Amino acid sequence: MKEEVFFSKGMKHIKEDYPDLYDASIRLNDVCYTGKVLDYKTQKLIAIGIAAAASDDRAVKKQILSGMKELDITKDEVVDVLRVVLLLAGKPAFTKGMNALYNIKE
Repeated sequence: MKEEVFFSKGMKHIKEDYPDLYDASIRLNDVCYTGKVLDYKTQKLIAIGIAAAASDDRAVKKQILSGMKELDITKDEVVDVLRVVLLLAGKPAFTKGMNALYNIKE
């Protein structure tokens, strides 16, 4: 994770009350988002697709927002990801992802 940003509201409490768990979360992000073979932008696009495929409205919106802010991910790049979601996860996941995208204030 390029920036220490968590979108879960509970992470603030974990950071304060259980710093060991918080530090483990930071280390896990650092291990997962390495950029060794796939660059961080590609990894973020994958994260958007996974969140969309899981039909997690909040997570997909936050992933899109952070990708646009941190990596200049475009609307068209997100739509390309959501096309794959449509193929593999189905129309409900796709439409939720599109809804999240269009609910973002540009």
